[in-house]
Amino acid sequence: MQLRRSLGPVDVVLFFVVAGSNLQWIAAAAAAGPSSLAVWLIGCLAMFVPLSIAVVFLSSHYPDEGGLYVWSKRAFGPFAGFITGWTYWASNLPYLPALLYFAAGNALFIAGSRGRVLSASPLYFIAVALGGLALATILNVYGLQIGKWLTNIGGVARWSATLLLMTLGAIAWWRFGSATHLSVAALRPGVHIKDLIFWSVIAFAWTGPEAIAFMGGEIQRPRRTIPIALAIASPLIAGIYIAGTLSLLVAAVPHDISPSSGVMDGVSRLASRFGWNALTPFIALLVALSCIGSVGAWLGAIARIPFVAGIDRYLPDAFGRMHPRWGSPVAALVTQAAIAALFIFLGQGGTSVSGAYDVLVSSTVIITLLPFLFASALKLRGAVGSPIEFRIPGGAATIFVAACIGLATTFVAIVAAAAVAAAVHRTPLFAAYLSRVLDVRIDLTATRRPLVIERAAHVGAMLLGFGPNRHEDASLAQSFLVLSCMTFADAHADQAANDAAARGTRA
Repeated sequence: MQLRRSLGPVDVVLFFVVAGSNLQWIAAAAAAGPSSLAVWLIGCLAMFVPLSIAVVFLSSHYPDEGGLYVWSKRAFGPFAGFITGWTYWASNLPYLPALLYFAAGNALFIAGSRGRVLSASPLYFIAVALGGLALATILNVYGLQIGKWLTNIGGVARWSATLLLMTLGAIAWWRFGSATHLSVAALRPGVHIKDLIFWSVIAFAWTGPEAIAFMGGEIQRPRRTIPIALAIASPLIAGIYIAGTLSLLVAAVPHDISPSSGVMDGVSRLASRFGWNALTPFIALLVALSCIGSVGAWLGAIARIPFVAGIDRYLPDAFGRMHPRWGSPVAALVTQAAIAALFIFLGQGGTSVSGAYDVLVSSTVIITLLPFLFASALKLRGAVGSPIEFRIPGGAATIFVAACIGLATTFVAIVAAAAVAAAVHRTPLFAAYLSRVLDVRIDLTATRRPLVIERAAHVGAMLLGFGPNRHEDASLAQSFLVLSCMTFADAHADQAANDAAARGTRA
């Protein structure tokens, strides 16, 4: 059927804002201290700028529905396109519940002190997460002409909440000074292993511009709209991250900032200093709406991956059909919503609410940062495009440099993220399951890092043209499944162990 071009320039700008930024990363950065401000700038130059150049080039040449899936397919063949799309899609499934948990935690501030009694209630977080997921799914099922409004509201809410936070921070700094000592020495990033791990999180935070291209066939004049909208949204995204982090550092010292509720804790502190307590629940509402908007944006975008995979017959035909009335990939939307709901429950198993949030965030980084997009840009940089395409200044040379920087950044981020769980042992139950279902030997006495690096190298070599042949496709698919499943399971085991240790210490 003919795809409906429901997304105009304003819609695409607001999509970039909600997909390319998230307030949860502000809290995580502020908790790391003033040096995070420098890391934000480095991450912008090393990830966001190269990623934006690659996205503009590829979407201008190939503005088809499917985005990254189509680009990898053109560069490395049909199966590489499918595996690329599958990995990107799988990496976002635990990310959606993490967004919803973040929304639920910050929504507690709407009710003031009465809401704090629910802060340790798994039932509350599960209920809110499931409700937000259901809302985003239903609106997307009705098509982008309806679903885009949730994203648009989220984009406006995110920028409005950040603007209010920045205003409160600026006034507090002027009147009272900063709670965190800011100096040149404090801004200098560290290079210890824990610092490198944080760098990988920041690299992940700068991703997101590539998501709009999955809906390239539903954007009005995508060759022009995507570059212009990204140029408008980029300073807004940078302002959210850098100015938002600085505002939280003004409000509190780093060790008092919680990664899951730090934004609203900072707002509450700043507002109470001026006697503007009524502002806190209003900003909490904006933060919650912005997270629900992000879920709507990501849910709708990644649903186009199984849609194009269904068209290519890698998935059942039902995935490759749009609803005749609403023009939405219903099978893909319902399937990924069901899997995301499962992650909402799995994230709580055996750990605390805070631990569940950390598990869901940690489960996203490694498999998202595999450098499919940069490899595709590198391979396709000499392609001859349409006369109406957006021209990249410097042409193929600029694309080559950007792709090389992006590849280097993603590989470093993968290694740093893999080091997080280097000392974590896999659980016997999960190891036995993988061994039985995938016929993969799991050594319970070994650390996770060697297998992760081996599998990542296997996948990266294939994408760069040095890896397995077609007859090894099944082994490659197993590599991806092992990577994604192990990431979630090991993060969960690590957090459960930390929670148990914390309970023992309190006892």
